[in-house]
Amino acid sequence: MNLTYYGHSCFGVEVNGKYLLFDPFISQNPLAKNIEIEKIPADYILISHAHGDHVFDVETIASRTNAKIISNYEIVSYYEKKGLKGHGMNFGGIWQFDFGKVTYVLAVHSSQFPDGAFGGNPGGFIVESNEGNFYFAGDTALTMDMKLIGIRYKLDFALLPIGSNFTMDYFDAATCAEFIGCDKIIGIHYDTFPPIKIDHQKAIDEFGRNGKELLLMKIGETIAM
Repeated sequence: MNLTYYGHSCFGVEVNGKYLLFDPFISQNPLAKNIEIEKIPADYILISHAHGDHVFDVETIASRTNAKIISNYEIVSYYEKKGLKGHGMNFGGIWQFDFGKVTYVLAVHSSQFPDGAFGGNPGGFIVESNEGNFYFAGDTALTMDMKLIGIRYKLDFALLPIGSNFTMDYFDAATCAEFIGCDKIIGIHYDTFPPIKIDHQKAIDEFGRNGKELLLMKIGETIAM
């Protein structure tokens, strides 16, 4: 399984011959100015919620690649009206795709499209496959429900927001890592805007105190998991 970081909360995950793209916000992210959006592949686009810094490039990429959108029912319906294809889900729902199994899980946040349309309830995703299991938390606060993830799933890694202000900070994210029983964490939703800039070393050290590894990937970097 290969992961590519495109900045902010946008990741590409190659699993079982399919390419999953999460929360595409690239062309309007000044930190991702060297990413060539027209070259990004996508078989599926998974959207955690409808805020602009998570959906800005959805239509452009989905139209070019014919990717299927996976998200809550409201977000999928919004894009289906624009001629794109999708698979709508809701909390607790599980669906078997050709790359693996997806569970739509709770996130504590808000969700509204830039044009004011309702974006349904924000969520995260558990992806299970024969190449590994991972949790993409989306934008969320720390919640006790995360303990259920640690009970129900064996995770190889998790992508957690760490920037604070709009989401949990890296202190709460380190606690989340404990709750979900995951030792390898990839940070998302940090540094893009002034309110979410972080001290990288302090964040890494905080996870290290709990025996966890925090990876802060460079934009454009690909790693094998």
